[in-house]
Amino acid sequence: MSECYEYVPHRLLRQRVRDIASGTEGVLMAVINENVSNTGIERWMELAYIRGASGREFTTAVTNVQPAYDQPKTAAGRRDPRSA
Repeated sequence: MSECYEYVPHRLLRQRVRDIASGTEGVLMAVINENVSNTGIERWMELAYIRGASGREFTTAVTNVQPAYDQPKTAAGRRDPRSA
């Protein structure tokens, strides 16, 4: 049987990121290719480990991670040019 995980390099390691699935921001601590199966058939998935403001880490699919500063403005954050 092979290893259950392996570390994967990522361009956003140790940078502030946002999990688009939950909207939570934190620092990307690691990206790990993990065998997430609990059966005899292996199922590998790249998981991002993000440390939130509370200091606790949570995981999400690496495809859900984007830089925190690269967020589009929300409707509440946009200013209507007609109101100026």
